[in-house]
Amino acid sequence: MSIADGTLYVVATPIGNLDDISTRALQVLNEVDVIACEDTRHSARLLQHFGITTKTIVCHDHNERNASAGIVALLSEGKSVALVSDAGTPLISDPGYILLREVHRAGLSVSPVPGASALVAALSVAGLATDRFVFEGFLPAKTAARKERLKQLMDETRTLIFYESSHRIVASLSDFIDVLGADREATMAREISKKFETIRTDNMAGLNAFVVADTNQQKGEFVLVVAGAKPTTDTENAERVLAVLLAELSVKQAAVLTSKITGVNKNELYQAALAMRDSCGN
Repeated sequence: MSIADGTLYVVATPIGNLDDISTRALQVLNEVDVIACEDTRHSARLLQHFGITTKTIVCHDHNERNASAGIVALLSEGKSVALVSDAGTPLISDPGYILLREVHRAGLSVSPVPGASALVAALSVAGLATDRFVFEGFLPAKTAARKERLKQLMDETRTLIFYESSHRIVASLSDFIDVLGADREATMAREISKKFETIRTDNMAGLNAFVVADTNQQKGEFVLVVAGAKPTTDTENAERVLAVLLAELSVKQAAVLTSKITGVNKNELYQAALAMRDSCGN
C-alpha cells in the first residue's frame, strides 16, 4: 500500500497492549508527512517503541478548531496526515470531529485505518446481546445529571455501552442500581488488554459489591456493557389499554376495542377484563 497525497488517515492505535497495532497502521504512521496527536507526549511512547520518527503536531479538544485549519492547509498542499488519539480509534469519545468535518467540507480525501476500539472489545466479551447496541460514551459527571440521563435510557431495549473513569466508577455503579435496578445484568471491562485486565459479568448489585470491596478494581479505564431493558410484551401493553378502557366501557366493548388496537385475541382480552372487573369488585 502506498500513501496517497493529500489524504487524512484516521489511525486506530492500541488501547493497552502495543502488540495490538496493525501492520498497516505502522506503515501509515511511518510514511505520512505529519501525525496529528491528541497528546504528543503520550503518542511519543508508541512511536518510539516502533522506531517511528515522523513529525508530530497537536490536535486536541482545546485547539482542534485552530489545528484543523492548519491540517486542511497541509492536505491541500498534497501532504499526507495521520490522526491518532491517545488510545483506540479517534473520534470515539476522543477529538477529531471538527477536523473531519473541515476536511470533508474542503473536499479532501480521508481514509480509515481500523484497529482497536474499547467499546467493541468490551462488547465482544460481555456475553450480552450484540445484534443491536447503542454507545453512550461518558455519562455526565454530576450525580443528578447522570441519573437523569439513565432515566432516559431505562426503557432502551438495545445493549448499552458506557465509558467511565476511575474516580467516578463507584458513584456511577450506585446510580445504575438506583435507576436501572440491582438485577440489571452488565459486564465491567477494566484495563482492556493491559496487565491488570478485569472482565466481570454480574448483575449491577454484584458488580457494585465487587468494585467497592476491592480498591484495585476502582483504578484504570472502564467500559460498562449493560443489558437492555426487557421488551414489553404485546399482552402487557394490551392489559394496560384494557384497564383504561374498562373504566369507561363494558367488558365486551373494552375487550373488542383493545383487540383492535393491539391485535391481541379478543377472547383472551374478554377473560382478562372479567378478571379485572372481579378484582375491582365491580
